[in-house]
Amino acid sequence: MPVIDLGNTITQLEESLGLSPSELARVIDVDSRTVARWRSGGSLPQGRARRRLDALWELRVRLEASFTSRDAIRRWLRGRSRYLGGKFSPLDALLLGRIEQVNAALDALDAGVFL
Repeated sequence: MPVIDLGNTITQLEESLGLSPSELARVIDVDSRTVARWRSGGSLPQGRARRRLDALWELRVRLEASFTSRDAIRRWLRGRSRYLGGKFSPLDALLLGRIEQVNAALDALDAGVFL
């Protein structure tokens, strides 16, 4: 089994999705100090945090397959979405812990529904 550099994984998520360290912590629903410990190798994500981190990584993979650039990903994540009621962006949904809603919005976009 390959060894995963968790610090690098966290950095890739922040860079790919345009998230600040505090936003990443909110999306995963942990304290920013916890993410800092993960980044430094001081601890590893467990339980719910691990599942949320895995889901966010999978979302990142999907976004990179759907968009041509990181800038396009960031614009989509921060733009208002009619799929999400027109009042929220996919990033807002992520910050509320609604990764499944962001995946659904991405499904709609990939199906040709430009919301």
